[in-house]
Amino acid sequence: YCFLFILLYLVMIYSDYTGYPFPTAPPVDPFAKIRVDDCGKTKGCFRYGKPGCNAETCDYFLSYRRIGADVEFELSADTDGWVAVGFSSDKKMGGDDVMACVHDDNGRVRIHHFYNVGQWAKEIQRNPARDEEGVFENNRVTCRFKRPVYVPREETIVDLHLSWYYLFAWGPAIQGSITRHDIDSPPVSERVVSIYKYEDIFMPSAAYQTFSSPFCLLLIVALTFYLLMGTP
Repeated sequence: YCFLFILLYLVMIYSDYTGYPFPTAPPVDPFAKIRVDDCGKTKGCFRYGKPGCNAETCDYFLSYRRIGADVEFELSADTDGWVAVGFSSDKKMGGDDVMACVHDDNGRVRIHHFYNVGQWAKEIQRNPARDEEGVFENNRVTCRFKRPVYVPREETIVDLHLSWYYLFAWGPAIQGSITRHDIDSPPVSERVVSIYKYEDIFMPSAAYQTFSSPFCLLLIVALTFYLLMGTP
């Protein structure tokens, strides 16, 4: 045993002097950008913001797709704090299973699990997220994670094989803790969402909702025509 110990010691010294160090752990892969050309094809997407926006320009973006026994989610929002999705039996906040990607003071983005109690989000220690990754770049929080489709029956974690309304929210964080969302009435999916159906759904933000109404568009055309023709 003494001989083997000496031999190992000599090999270690030799490796240092000959410039052949022992192998090190491979570097961590950079965060892969979210692909929007797959929306409605191999994954479902929700976009909230300016018409034609993508995962890097929407006020809020979410995608989901099934991968075996998991669902992979991708979230991104124009914020330096947090971005989240809630799974609800109605369109109101309260009694909801929430997954949030939070940007902390160390520059990391971590996935947290919350349960909405009324208008207050309570963090739950049991976190179903796995294979999590996130990044904070260009004043945006972006993340990707998986969670199981089926889970044991529990109040704070829903089964994703059932359909739920999706609640979309984002806002600032203080020392890695989430605070109130950015807008008073965060967007909600118009109908329940099934992970077995992939759609690409756009929801205009408040700044564009007025002009997306057919009535408002008709009114604008009429006023423009009136101004061009002049008054009698």
